Amino acid sequence: MSKAGEMAKVSAKGSFHFLWGLVVSTVISAVGTIFIARLLGADNLGLYTIALAAPTLIATFRDCGVNIAITKYSAQYNSENNALRVKQILIAGLAFEVIVGVVLALISFSISGFLAQIYNRPAIAPLIQIASFFVLTGALTTVAGAAFLGLERMHLNSVMIIVQAIVKTSIIILLVAMGLGALGAVIGFSVSALIAALTGILLLWTVYRSLPATDLGKANVMANIKTMFKYGLPLSIGTILAGLLTTFYSNIMAIYVTDNASIGNYSVALNFVVLITFAATPVTSILFPAFSKLDSNNPQDKALLKNVFQFSVKYAALVVVPVAVIVMSLSQPAIETIFADKYLEAPLYLALLSVPYIYAAFGNLSIGNIINAQGFTKYNLRLIIYTAAVGFPLSFFLISLFGIVGLILTTIIVGVPGIILGLRFIKTHFDVSVDWASSIKILFSSGVAGAVTYCVTSLLGYNKSVAFSPINLVIGVFVFVVVFVFTAILSRTINRADIDFLRYIASSLGPLRGPLFWLIRLVEKLMDAFHVKNDSQQKASEVSSI
Repeated sequence: MSKAGEMAKVSAKGSFHFLWGLVVSTVISAVGTIFIARLLGADNLGLYTIALAAPTLIATFRDCGVNIAITKYSAQYNSENNALRVKQILIAGLAFEVIVGVVLALISFSISGFLAQIYNRPAIAPLIQIASFFVLTGALTTVAGAAFLGLERMHLNSVMIIVQAIVKTSIIILLVAMGLGALGAVIGFSVSALIAALTGILLLWTVYRSLPATDLGKANVMANIKTMFKYGLPLSIGTILAGLLTTFYSNIMAIYVTDNASIGNYSVALNFVVLITFAATPVTSILFPAFSKLDSNNPQDKALLKNVFQFSVKYAALVVVPVAVIVMSLSQPAIETIFADKYLEAPLYLALLSVPYIYAAFGNLSIGNIINAQGFTKYNLRLIIYTAAVGFPLSFFLISLFGIVGLILTTIIVGVPGIILGLRFIKTHFDVSVDWASSIKILFSSGVAGAVTYCVTSLLGYNKSVAFSPINLVIGVFVFVVVFVFTAILSRTINRADIDFLRYIASSLGPLRGPLFWLIRLVEKLMDAFHVKNDSQQKASEVSSI
């Protein structure tokens, strides 16, 4: 259990570093996008978007799953203190990504004229040529990011993506303001990708140099590439298939949803869902290297794997599920605070889009990670195929009948079979399962808080102007937090053992440590007020009463 706690502490620290980089870079990019859109105008913004489309699509076929293999094997060998194998994996992964990146970049460059003709815009051929260099530079940032994740250096990944966001925003704004239009925007994008790549490789070199000195001997690059390719290819195919499924949804939506306003409302709701992804993405990313450190075939690791999985589900759900429910319950005042009454359908869409994140209580953030980390990537591909087999016909049926609501219902339903089959697989192969009692309590506490919050904000907002929405939103957040904390304490969703564990994890979170310690002490005082005891104290009380 001490090793499980240490792994959780390291993962929490990595999630924190991942989160601040994600938030800062997203905010910079969002602000930059607003200014860039205003400077470019609709026509030039359209040309800029189209010019990036083909190179971005070509780049999806670049790594063939090697990037995730870099993360898996660097985490595994690093946990085994095998610096030689870590170095060999990094060298092989970088060599593969560079070679394939160069080839695909040249292909994209050479067919730029053909692509411009397909788009019926011959004049954008030079823009596609410039954007083609992203295929190579993106390969370098991919290798660096995968290595940082596997070696638990997520602060370096945050530095890399923030540098890219700053350079991209500043250069594009400068060049567009100088009158270069779409050309300036594409140049700015390409330059920022290059600088991010150079930054990532420089930081990766410092990490490489910090590893214990070893004699590489015969690096055996091809053998390592073959190993990574065999491991990662099913995941790459799955990613491409999932992308095709999303594209299919979009096309069916374009065919059957004739009301442009509904699509606009859907786009607004999607932008708000990023609030939940800020909570879910770091958790999902960090869990994979954590599971990669354990071997299910090792009797000692097998018991630990069960503990780590249950910890990952419980504490991921404690973060993600309440965030999803609060977004659902406050979707209307949140939308109205930003857009007044311009997007009347968006609150419903946002509430429905939040539903799949509740599946965190059933382990959906952990299932794929543990399966992939233990080497069963072909089975994970099978799960994606099952999802696609359900998603293609279901989306056609539901979108044709219910429009945008049908699209969102499809995304809610298609994930369920994968969760059920995944849970059965990990139970059969690893003897691992979700702590259902904890998950039910988290769902109950979140549900009660969400219901109370929705009722309170609905009563406060009844027959009042949308100008009241910001106040309603603030009140709603306060009500949700208070009700959730009290319900979680009374239902023993959070117990003394959790408090001790969370305090241990919080000690590694740098600037967040102080506020989190204050919050933990507050929860402890509430537990004292309600006489909530830990399991050992409860049993002792029962014995003495007998």
